Amino acid sequence: MTSPAAAQREIASEQSYVDTVYERLDASADVARALVKEGFERGHVGHEGGLVERDAMVFQATRRLTALNAAHDGLVFGRLDLGTGEPRYIGRIGVRDAEREILLIDWRAPAASVFYQATAADPAGVVRRRVLRCSGSTVIGIEDDLLDAESAPADMVVVGEGALLASMSRARDARMHSVVATIQKEQDDAIRAPSRGATIIGGGPGTGKTVVALHRAAYLLYTDRRRFESGGVLVVGPSGVFMAYIERVLPSLGETSVTLRSLGEVVDGVKAARHDEPVAAAAKGSQRMVRVLRRLATEGSPETPTSFRYFYKDDVLRLDEKRLAGLRRHLLQQSTYNRVVPRAPAVLADALWQQVRGERAREEGREGFLDVLVDDHRFVDFVEAWWPERDAVDLWRSLPARIAEIAHGAFRREELDALRASWDGQPPSIEDVPLIDELRYLLGEVPPRVDEDVDVPKQLMSFERREREDVRSTRSIEDDGYAHVLIDEAQDLSPMQWRMVGRRGRHASWTIVGDAAQSSWPVPAEAEQARVDALEGKPEHRFRLSTNYRNSAEIYDLAADVARRAIPGADLADGVRRTGEQPAHLEVPAAGIATAVREEAEKLLGRVEGSVAVVAPLALRPLLERELATTLASHDRLRLLDALETKGLEFDAVIAAEPDVLIGESEAGWRTFYVVLTRATQLLTTVGSTSRWRTEEPA
Repeated sequence: MTSPAAAQREIASEQSYVDTVYERLDASADVARALVKEGFERGHVGHEGGLVERDAMVFQATRRLTALNAAHDGLVFGRLDLGTGEPRYIGRIGVRDAEREILLIDWRAPAASVFYQATAADPAGVVRRRVLRCSGSTVIGIEDDLLDAESAPADMVVVGEGALLASMSRARDARMHSVVATIQKEQDDAIRAPSRGATIIGGGPGTGKTVVALHRAAYLLYTDRRRFESGGVLVVGPSGVFMAYIERVLPSLGETSVTLRSLGEVVDGVKAARHDEPVAAAAKGSQRMVRVLRRLATEGSPETPTSFRYFYKDDVLRLDEKRLAGLRRHLLQQSTYNRVVPRAPAVLADALWQQVRGERAREEGREGFLDVLVDDHRFVDFVEAWWPERDAVDLWRSLPARIAEIAHGAFRREELDALRASWDGQPPSIEDVPLIDELRYLLGEVPPRVDEDVDVPKQLMSFERREREDVRSTRSIEDDGYAHVLIDEAQDLSPMQWRMVGRRGRHASWTIVGDAAQSSWPVPAEAEQARVDALEGKPEHRFRLSTNYRNSAEIYDLAADVARRAIPGADLADGVRRTGEQPAHLEVPAAGIATAVREEAEKLLGRVEGSVAVVAPLALRPLLERELATTLASHDRLRLLDALETKGLEFDAVIAAEPDVLIGESEAGWRTFYVVLTRATQLLTTVGSTSRWRTEEPA
């Protein structure tokens, strides 16, 4: 075992090198700041070329400065000692000295790949792999793996018990951290998979799927920056809580140009944070909703006029319900509803002109007829009422009143009641966002002018339509595409959510992360087909992560027992560490649940340094919010969450309140409970008025 004195000498030596790297980092930052300043000082340049040059200089220098600042904390994290005697330092970004010699290799560079790929069985020329643990720019510890003992010099010092086990014991806080220093070989294989097609990363809880996927996004940006930065990288996660948890990972890896959105924020201009109750959520997410929304987008509303009569000269011109229905079908055969808005006046005018028979009227000709028609407020009002521009959010708001009419038997009475209740004066839920997106695409966008290839009379080309005062300014559907789409917790996506995300990745490569055993969607086969449709035949590269690094073996043994009983075919990972702390189970009277949860939360806050989560059924949450109000206010390490909000998160300690109630909340209750159990890294307690879940076989 290495003596403390020898370990301190090694730390001091590494600190000297790290100081040199930071000096060069600071010098690079000074250069970037100077370029930004110089760019702004060029503001007096009056010609267009000078302004473009100035803007380009400021943009590039600012982006470089942002990357340098983001990578500052823990910049140097690895060292390789090769059999050739050459040391190679690995970091979050690449750094060179004043002579352009490499001081630090970017972790994504090919030369750094051996840091993750080398093993004792296949050292790949690496004698010692060292991980530097830093706080800011200060080296506070080192952990070594001796991979090739036979090639090691006699005086080589080996410190610690291995970086991976050291990192697993670290307290959790409110943010996910990069694991760039402790990536394992099976994880690195997934990170460096081919960029084309879809990379599918599977594995049980705690295997590092999320952080591996985020590192993959950073790797792709490094290897093909022009493609992925210009086209954009979209990262989609299950909730706002989750996105806040992961938001610092990519910047810490030197990437600041990625778009992070929760499922409730994918559609520009719409933001949702709440979930619907299970019956409504399942109905909204079902593929059945596509047909319902299509009818909503194409059929007239109850306010749509069904007839029009117009007097012109000696003729009475009529458009009855049947004729108007035919004209509607004719327009919709040409394009989407809003896309043909400019064509509607011409189609109506033509249908009226075909009925003109009087000699006096015919003498004026079609041009004269149109001149009269477009100046007549009766015709203008009719066009506005018959084919108004439609907004997706406004149309979504009409669903409560129209769902029974347009469903055509797609939903049971129980589902219809749940849908109406979910829309009763409520803002959009997370499950509503895909419906709004579907309507955006079904409606399309109103073109800025009539298509040039459409034969529209000149009188109607400038047809004025009255603008609604509340018209929304939203991102064009033409701008929805990305070069790469990353989906986390993919097993939870409903068919409608797959359709929404799929539109963002028509021409993209994909990274899809999930575990079927943790799915909260009640009809997995339907969601799987929607996933296949979203990928549109793209080649798939599949990777399975097999080792659970998050949970202690004691906690995961309990979770795995639940999975074996309740989830056929669950992908159970291998635990790698034991703490001696068995999960605790408290059974108390129903009236004492809130008090027992509070007391246990206060106890666990005193036992762990990091985060503690109380996970409650939806019905119990209001009571616990009142009971825990003081404790939550005085401890920022404590969180109160529902089961779905815990997706993708981890905590030092977890209290699962009323497990039997939680399991009974939805068809996927057992899978959701499995997720809750696997959020804890050190301590787990269940508190319930019943304990049927411990012995009862699922139905």
